Amino acid sequence: MQATLKLVLLLVMFVGFSQQGTSMTHAQGVTITIEKDSNKKSDSKKKAPFSGTRPSVDVAILLDTSNSMDGLIGQAKSQLWNIVQEFAKAKKKGKTPLLRVAVFEYGNSGLPASEGYIRQVVQLTDDLDKVSEALFALSTNGGDEYCGQIIKEAVKRLDWSSEPNAYKAIFIAGNEPFTQGAVDYRSACKKAIGAGIVVNTIHCGDYQQGINGKWKDGADIAEGEYLNINQDERVVHIKAPQDKIIIKLNNELNQTYLWYGSKNKREAYAENQVVQDANASGIGGLSSRAATKSSSLYRNVGRD
Repeated sequence: MQATLKLVLLLVMFVGFSQQGTSMTHAQGVTITIEKDSNKKSDSKKKAPFSGTRPSVDVAILLDTSNSMDGLIGQAKSQLWNIVQEFAKAKKKGKTPLLRVAVFEYGNSGLPASEGYIRQVVQLTDDLDKVSEALFALSTNGGDEYCGQIIKEAVKRLDWSSEPNAYKAIFIAGNEPFTQGAVDYRSACKKAIGAGIVVNTIHCGDYQQGINGKWKDGADIAEGEYLNINQDERVVHIKAPQDKIIIKLNNELNQTYLWYGSKNKREAYAENQVVQDANASGIGGLSSRAATKSSSLYRNVGRD
């Protein structure tokens, strides 16, 4: 499967799984199936078949929160969350994966310059409410954007799955040249794919400008896909007749959780769940979130 894939704010979005010779193509509302692609060649080391009982998927989201993302940050967060939701619905050989997601921000001048304006917001976790809360809370504030450095740090800091055939991927989104900073993006991307971690790049702006800024080159080096968010495209949400039913059932589902801990913790868990419902609703994704909440991937271990 070889194609230049463009992420636009439309209903159809394609994401390619390069590492491990797998591929994923989806349109909204279609179940994703991850299957072996015998035609895909990879320069990375071959790994043994998955040895666990369920597929393992680790995804790191790296989001540029510099002021240059003003006007784009909302679209970027929405599309990144949609990617997480699609992974949550993915299947491999009929099995739902063990999905963990991490969130980093970079390029924010409120972060220490000595650390490259980087912050690890959430460690790899299967708590999707925590991921949603962290992602939608991010805001812009000045800064310099060092793509090479944030990729290097994500590879180094996270406790990536050691399963021999796990799917591990970085999705990095931003709008400045990929070449900025002291860490060479080419070196960082080579180290990532050397560790079995695919790097998918999302340029928030013009498609060709992203290519000129080396966003595609970074993805090519790390066997990922180059995508872009076109700020001039309108977000289109098509209402389906079953949405009202799903939203009603989601509200009823919320009443079935028995949170435990102190009173303050129980109230906080319940309130956060509603807030994340609202975040999903704001991007037209509440029905998708409701489907995820009703699946085995919506885990609240230690809370309910």
